[in-house]
Amino acid sequence: MADNSLKRYLIDANNLIGKIPELKKVKNNSSRDKLILLLQRFFSSKKVRVTIFFDGYPAEIIKSNFEIVFSYNQTADELIKKTIEISVRNKNLNVISSDIEVYSFAKECGCTPIKSEEFYKNIISSKSECSDDKPSQIEINEFKKLFNVD
Repeated sequence: MADNSLKRYLIDANNLIGKIPELKKVKNNSSRDKLILLLQRFFSSKKVRVTIFFDGYPAEIIKSNFEIVFSYNQTADELIKKTIEISVRNKNLNVISSDIEVYSFAKECGCTPIKSEEFYKNIISSKSECSDDKPSQIEINEFKKLFNVD
């Protein structure tokens, strides 16, 4: 059974990718993998639930400890709003999106909306605060796999 007291993050992945210069340039689906690695690093020491919403269909299975949702024939925005509607504790819900419709809906429903660019600034500042932290072996292996390095 899910712990409803945990902070929960709903992330509009394509919207966030569009706000991250390094990922915006990537042309194929590897931007998805890179985003997930970035988020895993950011959330690694936090006790939260994270759901990442992507538009479209999965190109391949993405390994993650997050819940990954693909919208298929809907939009990720529609799925995020549906998730907000059925959520029990909206005050524990953080919605990451700069889409004005999603952001406004989250705010109206009592969630904490965070614009993607602001969230990315938080990621960057946390990276600089813990720049002495070494990546785990799992992270090293994932980066090697992602960038085809042995």
